[in-house]
Amino acid sequence: LRNARSSGYECAVFLAEGCDESRCGHGASDSCHVDLSVDLSRIVREVDERFLSVAIDASLVAEEKFMYMLGSPKLRTLAKALSPSYLRFGGTRQDFMVFNPEKYLMRSHGYSCKKMELPTLLEARLKKQWIQQQALLRKEDLQMKYRRRYSVDLLTSFANCTDMDLIFGLNALLRTSDNIWNSSNARSLIKYCESKQYRISWELGNEPNSYEKKAGVRVSGSQLGEDFVNLREILQDSKLYHNTGLYGPDISQPRDHRKDLLQGFLTTGSQAINACTWHHYYVNGREATLADFISPQVLDSLGLKISEVLESVHLVSPGMRSWLGESSSAYGGGAEGLSDAFAAGFMWLDKLGLAAKMGLDVVIRQVLIGSGTYHLVDDNLDPLPDYWLSLLYKRLVGPEVLMVERLLLAGLQNPRRKVRVYLHCANRNRGYSKGAVTLMAMNLAARPSRLTLPALLSPSTVEAFVLQSDQPNEAGLYSRSVMLNEKLLQMLDDQTLPELKGNILPPADHLSLPGFSLAFFVFTEAEAAACQ
Repeated sequence: LRNARSSGYECAVFLAEGCDESRCGHGASDSCHVDLSVDLSRIVREVDERFLSVAIDASLVAEEKFMYMLGSPKLRTLAKALSPSYLRFGGTRQDFMVFNPEKYLMRSHGYSCKKMELPTLLEARLKKQWIQQQALLRKEDLQMKYRRRYSVDLLTSFANCTDMDLIFGLNALLRTSDNIWNSSNARSLIKYCESKQYRISWELGNEPNSYEKKAGVRVSGSQLGEDFVNLREILQDSKLYHNTGLYGPDISQPRDHRKDLLQGFLTTGSQAINACTWHHYYVNGREATLADFISPQVLDSLGLKISEVLESVHLVSPGMRSWLGESSSAYGGGAEGLSDAFAAGFMWLDKLGLAAKMGLDVVIRQVLIGSGTYHLVDDNLDPLPDYWLSLLYKRLVGPEVLMVERLLLAGLQNPRRKVRVYLHCANRNRGYSKGAVTLMAMNLAARPSRLTLPALLSPSTVEAFVLQSDQPNEAGLYSRSVMLNEKLLQMLDDQTLPELKGNILPPADHLSLPGFSLAFFVFTEAEAAACQ
């Protein structure tokens, strides 16, 4: 992983944002060189310990029997490994679900983790039926016809058994003739959950900017804010939920009238919420190509959206925290053959790095399980590449963001950014010593890259965790399997994850980053003052 200086071409370009392939060699063995500069003396940002969180899409409740897949020992093992985390239950179908009190009053038994465990034969049957169910759900999405269900016991039990903090999305499309939110059904659900002592935070509605398209209902931002104030008052009357979290408005990435909706919401409702949530996807899943998934320009577009949202939020509600309340690669259920493949990892890791650097507290990944192609597990509940990437992030990356930059030679124009890096304190909860730092790096190009280290990092031993496709070259970007340090990642059995070992590298003045790779480099002896 740490190679001697290439004997072929010498690429003497040090860039502010990454490698310009046109200035590097043209042979397969040639590499591009990037000089790094770091500041280990201060923390730039600090994010929530549950920064990387996940969602369960409300599509799983379209037929209640599929909620029993949450009893799968395999799924529970995978989810628990991602804690601490928020578990958001929401999506388009949350605004077409109602709670049936009579049905739940008939259930007096509890849901312990052991009781919740799904029998093997039933799990196999449900997984086969779920493949057919997803086709039906896609048809409903196109026709915008949704059935109404709630299945709260299985959901809360899953969250408790996996040590995740549940955020439950309430239906905001239950409205009066005056277009005010009708809270009666939510009151029944909250009362039921309180009787069961369920630990839950709440949301109200999903992407209110699309209500007119989905349901022929138009809700202004100011009215939406008043609806949240109503919900907060209901929660404050509860002994269990009077201080619970409330998040919203879960608007699509702001542009045009969505900005007005967001500002109107914050004007009337900001005092009711604990964080402002919005959604982000890079591209349209029905039109996306492989080139989009490895395009620096596409990845850079997130930074512009974050800046717009933070500006709008701080204008109306200075100090309000902002979350990506739902996020993945491509909207419309994902890009088939890409959103669940190795290629999606570049969007995911860059989103995590950039969001933390720019000041977002939490990023909720759509989706752990649910309809679409951007999930973290496949139809057999086996982990996909973005799951393994998420797991490594959880184990290696701490909440403290540090500064890392690339040096730019005078006279060079801003190049295409094929190498991207982010720096955090290492995760001390996983046994790393104080002062250790983790460098996240990705190479969007086929050629390898050489990262020249500053004097502050070069004396340190390094643990290298390099993710690559199990298949070579560009074809490997479509693969749904991933290797860690050239070893294929897969579960040992349904309840056992493999040991994720890094390669120990001696101190040196540079690192090698293979083409089309994602990497975590932990500098165990960096002695960063900011991470003490």
